[in-house]
Amino acid sequence: MPIGVFDSGLGGLTILGRLQAALPGQDFLYLGDNANAPYGVRGAREIFDLTARGCEALFVRGCTLVILACNTASAVALRQMQEFWVPADRRVLGVFVPMIETIIARPWALRGPAVPSPVRDIALFATPATVDSGAFTRELVLRAHGARVLEVPCPGLVDALETGDAAAAGAVVVRAVGWALQGMPAPQVVALGCTHYPLARGAFARALPAGTRILSQGDVVAASLGDYLGRHPQFAGTGESRYLTTGDPAAVGAAAKRLLGSDLPFHRA
Repeated sequence: MPIGVFDSGLGGLTILGRLQAALPGQDFLYLGDNANAPYGVRGAREIFDLTARGCEALFVRGCTLVILACNTASAVALRQMQEFWVPADRRVLGVFVPMIETIIARPWALRGPAVPSPVRDIALFATPATVDSGAFTRELVLRAHGARVLEVPCPGLVDALETGDAAAAGAVVVRAVGWALQGMPAPQVVALGCTHYPLARGAFARALPAGTRILSQGDVVAASLGDYLGRHPQFAGTGESRYLTTGDPAAVGAAAKRLLGSDLPFHRA
């Protein structure tokens, strides 16, 4: 029974890589909707429809659990999907909540009212669609109170990373961080709210004040999924991973190699 990993493009491969490293015996089926990427510039209704279509494609291939390895899809579509769309015998999880649980030191399985946040100033860097959704702040205040959150869009960063333009990516980061520091001069925690952004972690570290804690999602999501699987042993596998794309497999494979330096055998979904 493979675990599905859905992404709007290529950034979710950073999440999948951490999942594979942390859970080497688990089977994964990755689907990138490269034909419709990027999601970050699309409207909410379209993002919902595309995300639901991708999850359905994984459901029919045997996945009963799907990880949305896309912050835009998680921010814009996930809550509505969980409330009104996901079948009772399926589960769809996002990448926002594990990050928030890590920031506020609240265990993944803990339920109940909001708790005091141990962190006061939190900056989120994300795509424009993720920021426009306000989902990060909304999900955080459901779980903790007393924190101040600044959500900062980084238009153009995903494109720069996917084309390998380090200079352009660095310029986007410097501009976004400069704007953020005007409103929050000393963030205690910075959350990289796009699965591409770990690839620019060095640029963020150079632009932010020394000592700023920077969190990206791969390790956080892997730890949360490991906890979930410990309570749901039916997902045990053999360590096989398969890669699907709605785009051209050869072109997507070449782009993935530019991005990550790895040869991945993509097939058409």
